[in-house]
Amino acid sequence: MDNVSDLGLSPQALQGIKVIDLSRVLAAPSATQILADFGAQVIKIERPEVGDETRHWNPPNFEDDNGNMTSAYFATVNRNKQSLTLDISHPDGQAVIRKLVKDADVLVENFKVGNLAKYGLDYDSLKAINPRLIYASLTGFGQTGVDAHKAGYDYIIQGLSGLMSITGEADGAPQKVGVAVVDLFSGLQLTVGILTALYARQQTGRGQWVDVALFDSALAMLANVGMNHLATNATPPRLGNAHASIVPYQVFAALDGHFIIACGNDGQFERLCQVLGQTWHTDERYATNPKRVINRELLIPAMQAVFVSQTRAYWLDLLDDAGVPCGSINTIDEALNTPQARHRGMVHQFAGSPVKVLGNPIKLSDTPAQYHTAPPLLGADTAQVLAKYLDDQSIETLKQNGII
Repeated sequence: MDNVSDLGLSPQALQGIKVIDLSRVLAAPSATQILADFGAQVIKIERPEVGDETRHWNPPNFEDDNGNMTSAYFATVNRNKQSLTLDISHPDGQAVIRKLVKDADVLVENFKVGNLAKYGLDYDSLKAINPRLIYASLTGFGQTGVDAHKAGYDYIIQGLSGLMSITGEADGAPQKVGVAVVDLFSGLQLTVGILTALYARQQTGRGQWVDVALFDSALAMLANVGMNHLATNATPPRLGNAHASIVPYQVFAALDGHFIIACGNDGQFERLCQVLGQTWHTDERYATNPKRVINRELLIPAMQAVFVSQTRAYWLDLLDDAGVPCGSINTIDEALNTPQARHRGMVHQFAGSPVKVLGNPIKLSDTPAQYHTAPPLLGADTAQVLAKYLDDQSIETLKQNGII
């Protein structure tokens, strides 16, 4: 990678870390984007002519002045990367990967279990070339177990993990979350695993295999609801917009729309009652949160009857002034255009590019995330990357043979 100072940017935490990205679609590429945001050189390996599948998951697209299209989906997790086209099913393509791996720090892949072994690109084969390599795999079910051979899809994992069973209205059908939340959560888990392995390498001098599964990640996402089952052996019900262990902690309807109240303690509930002109906090049935949880079917309809008498803005102003946690339910455009989102830099546009991206939420005071290149066009960096490892004639031969 060009020296960061050559780009007019300040040093970054992962400057000097080289990542080979053999992954596609969303989960694993989201991990490599985080690494790239903090200065790692990420070389994204894509199939010649076709590229990552998400290049074709369109519309919508961003279109530049030359008519080049970048799908919004691809742009979600591929900024700050270099695109190298390479046919890894061909021995010559595999040889190129092995050259890249010799001085790489991390390799990220999300192939089905065992698929890369037939190319000689599995962990044991590449560890022999570079014992310091962090080899990070993200699969549906992990490298071991009776389901390890199965492909993983966010939607299916949301169902298998129980996540959908607790999402949706109590009397309605199970629902998936509105974005591929298991993919994204798993990508964060993979990032944590990679950074942990890099830190461990500083102590041991050795790389290791990071094995993250969508299914495992989704089970971990069950958090307190999963723990409720472990504590009681009962099957957690679907509660819609309500909370299993806190009341009131849900959506309410005002005269002109919906809003959220999230009372986390009895003091907040008392202030809520004062706003509403009620004395529920002195009623033995509602005085403490455990009692409100038991008697929610009595309390919530009574609260709803009051809220529907005024507008959402009316209640939000009063509740906010009283220190009662509350919020509106924004559309995506409303959320991204809030003063807070703008202040935090949560939308970024690249100079000279039509692409806008959602910002990195991790804010570091000394080595912040940076946005130096838009998501690359397919194969845009192939020649530049390979020039370090191959002579011009070798690169031309690979090109003529359709390997790059």
